[in-house]
Amino acid sequence: MSDAISQNINKGSGVLSTTSVQSVENVAPDVGVIKRVLLVDDSRVQRRILSLSLKRDGYDVIEAASGQEALDICREDPPDLILSDWMMPGMSGLEFCRAFRELKTEKYGYFILLTSKSEKTEVAQGFDAGADDFLTKPVNGYELRARISAAERILRMQRELTDKNKMISETLDELQRLYDSLDNDLLAAKKLQQSLVPERFRDFGRGSVSLLLQSSGHVGGDLVGHYKITDTRIGLYAIDVSGHGISSALITARLAGYLSATSPEHNVAMQVLPDGTHTHLPPEQVVARLNEIILDEMETEHYFTMLLADVNLATGRVVLAQAGHPHPVVQRADGTIEQDGPGGLPVGLIPGAEYEQFSIDLNAGDRLFLLSDGVTECPDTGTGMLGEEGLAAMMVDLQDHELENTLQAMVWKLDEFSGGKGFPDDVSGILLEYRGT
Repeated sequence: MSDAISQNINKGSGVLSTTSVQSVENVAPDVGVIKRVLLVDDSRVQRRILSLSLKRDGYDVIEAASGQEALDICREDPPDLILSDWMMPGMSGLEFCRAFRELKTEKYGYFILLTSKSEKTEVAQGFDAGADDFLTKPVNGYELRARISAAERILRMQRELTDKNKMISETLDELQRLYDSLDNDLLAAKKLQQSLVPERFRDFGRGSVSLLLQSSGHVGGDLVGHYKITDTRIGLYAIDVSGHGISSALITARLAGYLSATSPEHNVAMQVLPDGTHTHLPPEQVVARLNEIILDEMETEHYFTMLLADVNLATGRVVLAQAGHPHPVVQRADGTIEQDGPGGLPVGLIPGAEYEQFSIDLNAGDRLFLLSDGVTECPDTGTGMLGEEGLAAMMVDLQDHELENTLQAMVWKLDEFSGGKGFPDDVSGILLEYRGT
């Protein structure tokens, strides 16, 4: 250290005492996140003293003689740490601190005000302006080094947090891109699944059929459909595959092929006769056949419930097989509700399972509903469910609706019943209105 600087220090006009400087020299530098330090003071001597000490510790030191000069430096290349005197002509250290905090920078700069002020109100002013810490002049070397070490720890944690937040943000962006891609795929899958039920309404002359298929998610495990057997006979099927989502939807797509309305030769319910015509197998045999297929050919843990109906439009007789699906519901022309069936085992659980066949006779004006358990198990606003009694009461309210609107009106009533919470399960159904001969 030069004699001139030593003399200034001994006179008390400098920033550091001789002892303080020597003490700082004996402390091993700990240069980490703080590399560039900006010294702001209108006194060249005081800047020189601090600069020598900081450079010995390995810091890259920049000097500014005024707040405005320091602000211009910060605009170009913000430092990691700023040591600024409070009392300066022109722009004070307090004003500089406030202006520095208004700059848009990518990294946080630690700001220490050098001041002889110690009043609580003045210190509060400094913190309010954006200062992080204070050092009382003349600066003690030990205290300076300790404050810089504290700044190192704070900046290190802050930048580690920034890096982690950046990583989290990038991960979330990537997850969002993956979600958007998956969502687009699911929307395409939804369109494909909805295409398995191309005709939501069909008039067969002596009777009309309306279909409903509404998944609780993008795709679901329910399937409904119809196919022509003869000019006076039609087949109806309602299926509910266990579980939800993509795997269940894939099973429904496979089952739609087994009960094809466009390719009778591929429909497991149809049998080709020697003369090339087709006839319908008894519903109990069809369900048993599907049970063998899902256990022998489809490697899946899924099973499904089902109602399969052979409807004779000439006589009004409906022959059904029930495999664990909710009972068929008949709404007579006079409003009477009938719900009954043998129940039966779901398809795909037990090899060699047998299914019971039963029949229903419809008269002109009667309606037949084949509904999934998403209807009867629809939750209310508390802990209850709609149930068969609630369904019967709902049917009475729906009796006067046009056939094409009845099932959709049922969905609206279910939504009202659940308090608008949505449906936890897929909702599907078939409505046959028989006109008679």
